[in-house]
Amino acid sequence: MKAFSSILICFCVASTVLVSTIDVAAGSLIPRLSNSTNSVSSTGSSGSPRLHHKRFGYNGDIIRGVNLGGWLVLEPWIRPSLFLQFYNYPKEKQPVDEWSFCQTLGKEQCYVQLKHHWDEWFTPGDIGRLAMYGINHIRIPIGYWAFSPSEDEPFVQGQVEYLEKAIRMAKDVGINVIIDLHGTPGSQNGFDNSGIRGGIHWQDKENNVQRTLTALEELAKVANKYGDTVDIIEYVNEPANWGLDMKGVVQFYNKAYATIREIMPNVDIMLHDSFLPLEQWHDLRNPDWQNTLMDTHIYHVFTKDTITLTRDQHIRKAQNDGESIAKFNPTLWTVAGEWSLATTDCTMWLNGHGKGARWDGSLVGEERMCAPGEECSCTGNASSEYQSWTPDYWQFLKDFARAQIEAYERGVGWIFWNFKTENSPQWDYTFCADHGIIPYFPKNK
Repeated sequence: MKAFSSILICFCVASTVLVSTIDVAAGSLIPRLSNSTNSVSSTGSSGSPRLHHKRFGYNGDIIRGVNLGGWLVLEPWIRPSLFLQFYNYPKEKQPVDEWSFCQTLGKEQCYVQLKHHWDEWFTPGDIGRLAMYGINHIRIPIGYWAFSPSEDEPFVQGQVEYLEKAIRMAKDVGINVIIDLHGTPGSQNGFDNSGIRGGIHWQDKENNVQRTLTALEELAKVANKYGDTVDIIEYVNEPANWGLDMKGVVQFYNKAYATIREIMPNVDIMLHDSFLPLEQWHDLRNPDWQNTLMDTHIYHVFTKDTITLTRDQHIRKAQNDGESIAKFNPTLWTVAGEWSLATTDCTMWLNGHGKGARWDGSLVGEERMCAPGEECSCTGNASSEYQSWTPDYWQFLKDFARAQIEAYERGVGWIFWNFKTENSPQWDYTFCADHGIIPYFPKNK
């Protein structure tokens, strides 16, 4: 997940007819898909047969997943307590990402703190709760530095041990795993979740791309040890179209496809849409890609067009997104790989460590942006203090969750961001499930 500052992103919307039905059972709303949603030929538009054989797909189960964000790749807003220790540092010396976190502490102390974090942030208790909620996939972000380290970089290693531990825990409760390479050398998007915040320099050096391929090769070797549990590998998270040459991105995808297929011929592969409208990938994709999914991330808080929507408009946008997904799904199976229930950017550091919010006008360099009829303040319904939320806002969150779930299940499913947070309930699946905002789902047959 990442915030956008002054980036123009096109959203293609259209009117839609919802095909999902809602059954009321045990006080919960359980979305059930019509078979017509996912019915389509087993061949792609190129005519080449799809080899999809996993438990989800057009005639299988829907992906209902969560992201393990902020665990093996730090994000200050997800676990701010790790970064509050630097509160008294001069602002220009305060860490803003994992690179500067380790650079400030030094490798020895960085490893000590990260190991403690890895031990306690995702536990058997967490995976047990996710299974209880009916989650069938977890997406695990991990950085290139876990697989392709360099002595001249401040990053520390040890993440792979915990990645394997998480895979084994998931297997024990019947949950499948998506491994997502979340950061590349030089950064593919300049977001803090790539490991280093700032410019986009992934394509500046050929060695950066080669190190990414090396990381994917090592990642695939790990995944291959757990082929019955790891069913998807994602090339790279959110490569930003505005800072990269897209021909180069597709060339990288082709090389990465061959690299992974050499090790895991049957694993499903996922690529991110680079924040381009899905229909542009009709031409960009390689028609020879088999068992491939498109990952699209849908947030309502990082652009003026979305953060200024009314509650009803947020619902309609979700419905329109579902229409776009349904149209593209016959080309590449499409999953909403990140989404949340946030409609403001009031979560502390959501836009980056030390940065404010558009909603209340505290984000430097951005105009104040909030929805008509709403109080333009990060208090009340816009705050993390859920005790102060009004009854109508609680109901909106339930309606918004249902609308998004219905929409994204018009493709092959969804993966909520995030499985939990320290203090951001609209981004916290555990909170939302425990408080009845998102329903429990029946176990897949």
